[in-house]
Amino acid sequence: MGQEHLEPFEVVCPCCQAKLRVDPEHHAVLSHEPPPEERTVKDLTDAVKGLQAEAAQRQARFEESLKAQKGKKSLLDKKFQDALKKAKDEPITKPTRDIDLD
Repeated sequence: MGQEHLEPFEVVCPCCQAKLRVDPEHHAVLSHEPPPEERTVKDLTDAVKGLQAEAAQRQARFEESLKAQKGKKSLLDKKFQDALKKAKDEPITKPTRDIDLD
């Protein structure tokens, strides 16, 4: 009985549609060819419009963040002034110690 030499064969992966070249003798994948990537845009002008829309969204988010940061300073100043006024209005008392509670 002679040993039969089997040629490598190609199969398509059912999950990702990649082409796999398999060696039947060694039960190993010899090569892997990923599937061609699908285009997300049909036209170059559509891609440019999409990029411009993304840039406008980024600018709007930046402006919103900048406005929030400017408002944050005045809010912190107001909170500080309220806390300072409250601290000045409260009488200064000695803190109670554990030994004083006996």
